[in-house]
Amino acid sequence: MNSKPKFALRSALAGAALLCALPALANNPAPNPDPGDGGSSAYQRGPDPSVSFLEADRGQYSVRTSRVSSLVSGFGGGTIHYPTGTTGTMAAIVVIPGFVSAESSIDWWGPKLASYGFVVMTIDTNSGFDQPGSRGRQINNALDYLIGQNSSSSSPVRGMIDTDRLGVIGWSMGGGGTLRVAREGRIKAAIPLAPWDTTSYYAGRSQAPTLIFACESDVIAPVYQHASPFYNALPSSIDKAFVEINNGSHYCGNGGSIYNDVLSRFGVSWMKLHLDEDARYKQFLCGPNHTSDSQISDYRGNCPY
Repeated sequence: MNSKPKFALRSALAGAALLCALPALANNPAPNPDPGDGGSSAYQRGPDPSVSFLEADRGQYSVRTSRVSSLVSGFGGGTIHYPTGTTGTMAAIVVIPGFVSAESSIDWWGPKLASYGFVVMTIDTNSGFDQPGSRGRQINNALDYLIGQNSSSSSPVRGMIDTDRLGVIGWSMGGGGTLRVAREGRIKAAIPLAPWDTTSYYAGRSQAPTLIFACESDVIAPVYQHASPFYNALPSSIDKAFVEINNGSHYCGNGGSIYNDVLSRFGVSWMKLHLDEDARYKQFLCGPNHTSDSQISDYRGNCPY
């Protein structure tokens, strides 16, 4: 029997299937190619990390910024920080300040994280007096804004964001808002900085890997009333860690201080591991005796991640 008709039929069917798949491939581009060093994630980028690499003033990429008007709906405007000289899509992170504090109080995190391959928006809030619930809603609005920018023809970050890989960092009441968003199943990584809230309820329902930075000498959000019970409430089913900065005031997690090495080492590693799924960064989170570092007065975690 002649097999050519069967072969022709199979070829036609395969061609039709490919044509049907093309629109889906266009809307869901392949992740970044593996750099070939045997890493476990198709999202990983950058050189093999080291302590000196993480503690450097900046990562491997130059960073540009784009201002977001204070007239934007849903939050108080801000700044988008994004890397240059790289390809593929990146995870996106929103950073929110605390009570009666402006974007400038947390803007160190923007260029820092962007230089390691993230799109980061540091924001202002609608009012300095907004409570954690309001700040949680504004975080979500800011995330929505970034997702919208990803498809806007006039946006400098058009096509740069993987909208399935989102993270949040929040200081003080912004940290409380961060814990509230972490329970919604929307984000893949959370870093509350000296978080303040009236309840541990939301921390107890977190679905996102959560790293809490606490400040040992914090008199505004005392560790024993806020950061510590929040950490204790986090479910054991998620990756979690608690880093207390030795003698740190309420501002210890904001950067621009003597604690930058600790913030960089943990903060970049946490986002790289949980947003980029880059297992190369586990070594900086699990394994070291963190309290041997004179800048860390207490460490807790549920390694291995």
